[in-house]
Amino acid sequence: MLTGAHVVLPTGTVPNGRLAVDGGRITDAAPAGARVVDVTGHWLVPGFVDIHNHGGGGASFSGGADEILTAVRTHRRHGTTTLVASLVTDEMDLLVRRAGLLSELAEQGEIAGIHFEGPFISPCRKGAHSEELLRDPDPAEVRKLIDAARGTAKMVTLAAELPGGIDSVRLLAEHGVIAAIGHTDAGYEQTVEAIDAGATVATHLFNAMPALNHRAPGPIAALLEDERVTVELIDDGTHLHPAALQLAFHHAGADRVAFITDAMDAAGIGDGRYLLGPLEVEVSEGVARLVDGGSIAGSTLTLDRAFQRAVTVDKLSVEDAVKALSANPARLLGLDDRIGSLEPGKDADLVLLDADFRLKGVMRRGEWVVAPQLP
Repeated sequence: MLTGAHVVLPTGTVPNGRLAVDGGRITDAAPAGARVVDVTGHWLVPGFVDIHNHGGGGASFSGGADEILTAVRTHRRHGTTTLVASLVTDEMDLLVRRAGLLSELAEQGEIAGIHFEGPFISPCRKGAHSEELLRDPDPAEVRKLIDAARGTAKMVTLAAELPGGIDSVRLLAEHGVIAAIGHTDAGYEQTVEAIDAGATVATHLFNAMPALNHRAPGPIAALLEDERVTVELIDDGTHLHPAALQLAFHHAGADRVAFITDAMDAAGIGDGRYLLGPLEVEVSEGVARLVDGGSIAGSTLTLDRAFQRAVTVDKLSVEDAVKALSANPARLLGLDDRIGSLEPGKDADLVLLDADFRLKGVMRRGEWVVAPQLP
């Protein structure tokens, strides 16, 4: 039984609240003889859910099983209790093999599924992807990746304006896989067509797509205005100007934003040289850029830092930050019956924050990943 915290529930925040945990689940009441932990002055929020993450702790989701688990556990220590492993553009055969390995870890419950960010993206907006490995989104090849993931593919980012793009969006929607619009040079009308075909996510809105223009509003306007679309935002102070984040958040509304990390190997580690897929990356002062060309190459963000920034710098309410980091991505993944909010019957995934929103404890399925050090 955790007592005394500000407990953030779907209905609002309960000051001096209580939360009972038994057998890995949140319960209505604590079992007899339950240990009581006084967390007065802290905040209790649901575990964070990251739907776009490439690695951390010096390890990548393109590596072997040990590397993958290193990255997963690094982010768990920062409050991400549910994580989708993202793969960058590479040779198709390599992506198929990596999907097979990641699917095993998804079946074991270590990750929530797989996100393919490429290779079906625009060379005009490739960002930190290898241009020579890009290809048009042929539905047969998209299907090949879905099949390799053995039911654990959660999302595919693609540029719908490319040949086969709209048909691939329809294919993904038919198979229950999120079609995400990103790394795209699409115009407004092409983006609307993709949304009507079944696309429901904007991959890191603003980044790797045409800028908003008053005569050519492009994909940003189409993705922001449509109630069917959830927009990813990277709140690290580098990818987005605060005004752009505020524009997106307040136009889409708190129910349509998912904060992501887009993290690469350096998350949780620090500056140095790393690889993102086949490309070399230099991380300096926490900002990751390609050695060749200088393009931003993912981030070093962790979601505890994103949460703190959201409420202290961006001045979002704690309740809206919880939606963007937990409830909304859980709903997107179809897991909101188990995670994403603090409710009886759901997994005991929670994050304990102090009065300044610094992480002090992480619980996943009723077990402390980071045990709180309390007086």
